[in-house]
Amino acid sequence: MNTQPTLRGFATISYWAEDMEAAKGWYSELLGITPYFERSGPDGKLAYVEFRIGDYQHELGLINRRFAPAHASTLPGGAIMYWHVDDIEATLHKLKAMGAEEYEPLVHRGEGFITASVTDPFGNVLGIMYNAHYLEMLHRVMAAE
Repeated sequence: MNTQPTLRGFATISYWAEDMEAAKGWYSELLGITPYFERSGPDGKLAYVEFRIGDYQHELGLINRRFAPAHASTLPGGAIMYWHVDDIEATLHKLKAMGAEEYEPLVHRGEGFITASVTDPFGNVLGIMYNAHYLEMLHRVMAAE
């Protein structure tokens, strides 16, 4: 048995929001789906919603900011999770049209990698990336099934 700690893959990313109903609506519009799971807090107000998205059905959780760790900043920052998109320019345009603000402009990083990021209306950094290696891996996985 391997006792080395191993990162097995992306499980869930959590974004924080003061106004959970607004965040749920914004992400539902962006993703074109509604959350598959919702949970209310002790006060009966929406506390958590979760979407399953993408080729691997990764979890995107929206959590009421009142449940954020005490040291969590209300300013954008920290690690940026990049979601693969097929058309990065169109996706960036849509995000901005929906009220997101540019955090990092389109950056051509070489060898087909292009990134950008925005701050959503709730203060979370949302990264997007065109990544040819993602598509190669997806095709391999799908071919093996």
